[in-house]
Amino acid sequence: MPRPRHQQISLTDTPYYHIISRCVRRTFLCGQDHATGKSYEHRRGWIEERIRLLASLFTVDVAAYAVMSNHYHLVIKLSPEQGNTWTNDEVLARWCCLYQGPPLVQRYQQGEDLSEAELRRVDQYAETFKNRLTDLSWFMKCLNEPIARKANQEDDCTGHFWESRFKSQPLETEEALLTCMAYVDLNPIRAAMADTPETSDYTSIKERIQPLFNLADAIHHQIEQQALNDFAVPLKPLLGFEGMIRNDDQQGILFSLQDYLQLVDTTGRITRDDKRGAIDPTALPILERLNLDPERWYERATAFEDTYLDYREPRRRSAA
Repeated sequence: MPRPRHQQISLTDTPYYHIISRCVRRTFLCGQDHATGKSYEHRRGWIEERIRLLASLFTVDVAAYAVMSNHYHLVIKLSPEQGNTWTNDEVLARWCCLYQGPPLVQRYQQGEDLSEAELRRVDQYAETFKNRLTDLSWFMKCLNEPIARKANQEDDCTGHFWESRFKSQPLETEEALLTCMAYVDLNPIRAAMADTPETSDYTSIKERIQPLFNLADAIHHQIEQQALNDFAVPLKPLLGFEGMIRNDDQQGILFSLQDYLQLVDTTGRITRDDKRGAIDPTALPILERLNLDPERWYERATAFEDTYLDYREPRRRSAA
């Protein structure tokens, strides 16, 4: 019998986890269904956009992702300490981007005068919602359920779209983290869906090489479009590479982005009998293909967050 999720997640052991969610039906999540000839390629964008938006609302950092034909991979870091700076108003605003919220919370957000007992109840709601916004299971629920509804509506059917539970695997060492990230980023290569990492659509490594994620378009495609626009959600970049060990607190990955790209490129050239694809062994090294010398790449990588121009302060409700 599967163990409860709270018994599988332990932040004292590791904040890093590899997540897999797979379709239960024969119908493809994305890509081309060769039996019917129908293309579901557009659904890959649904997943990528939803991942990035939810990471910006939850205390979840995304280290790697890859959206495949009938499943997707995520490597995430759970960072509940990010919620320590949130006010109750911000917690409620974040949660109400995804759910309507109880009538009492709606009245509070509309600026109605509430009694002391009602305000205490609003505080209790905020604490509950904050706990959910730091929880992996709630993150996955908010990711998978809307995708299932959209896919079922498009397929004109009902029933389960995903397997009953997503799978989570703890990554307890730096080696395990880097190995898993490289495995995830190379999934489209191994499946012969792309020739090189920089051409593998709907992957974290392509986004790191050429950040093109459009926050406005992503919000426009969500059923919660108006609530997300009202909150003015700031886009959270992918979990950064810090390059070296420092004395102060480190939040990112203890590896340089340049070295990681070379690691992925080298690993991707190794052929496997059980996989269809690999990077052409005669191809130039990845930094040469990108026409980047190490010094220039370092400057670009360390300024990665500057490429995200959609950072905005969330709008907060004024005090009553």
